[in-house]
Amino acid sequence: MKHINKIIQKVFLAISFVGVIFLAVGCGAQGSQEKTVKVGINNADEPIWKVVQQKVKKDHINLKIVEFSDYNQPNTALSQGELDINAFQHRFFLSNWNKAHHTNLVAIGNTVIQPMAVYSNKLTDIKQIKNGAKVAVPNDASNEARALQLLENAGLITLKNTKKKLPSTKDIQTNKLNLKFNVLDAAQTAHSLGDVDVAVINGNVTNAAKLSAKKVIYKEKISKQSKPWINIIVANKKDQHNKTYQKVVKAFQSADVAKAIKKVYGQGAVTVWNSKF
Repeated sequence: MKHINKIIQKVFLAISFVGVIFLAVGCGAQGSQEKTVKVGINNADEPIWKVVQQKVKKDHINLKIVEFSDYNQPNTALSQGELDINAFQHRFFLSNWNKAHHTNLVAIGNTVIQPMAVYSNKLTDIKQIKNGAKVAVPNDASNEARALQLLENAGLITLKNTKKKLPSTKDIQTNKLNLKFNVLDAAQTAHSLGDVDVAVINGNVTNAAKLSAKKVIYKEKISKQSKPWINIIVANKKDQHNKTYQKVVKAFQSADVAKAIKKVYGQGAVTVWNSKF
């Protein structure tokens, strides 16, 4: 009888030991469970985010890249929960989007500044612009204002003092060359070069359209006043302190990604996560 009891005790001990092992393994697997994060980006930035995708694997993050070809869908998708984060816009664009659409999206990390520039298929210098020339500019409020301010800095127009709102083509005070403005979706400005004399185009749009830097006839200068144009990684406000998303931001703000940005954009983008703005 004692012999049987000893056998039973050994069996129970063995079962308990195996149970502890399975529990430990189960907890370990749960602790390292892969988390999926969907990021919406401009399609030109795909090679850059591929680097981020590889870097976050060590953090057990499966980064799914969702590409967009316009400036409207990524914020809509984010606010509706179809994305976890996005990265395509500057601070001014986000601010205006939130006001116009009553959304609560917030910046969770800086990425780059992409200087806006004036491009032309017909001219080689901005001084060659003639009377009545056709000029394409983006139609969203922040980028239209940025484009007009760039043209003002180039000496082509002057704008009314509009402290309470962003200037639009309606706020042009003087237009000595009688420029004719075509206001288009930002993504279409590059494609309009065959129909206009010059186009003011965002950096990521020029890259997606594979426009040559030789077509640039005037370029925005980066200074402390450029802060509104810093590009950002964005999340819903409830997720602004999400540790997983912050790991993605950290992976982006790295030397490896800076090299990828340089490869994709050359001088067309300046990393700013270590800059004093």
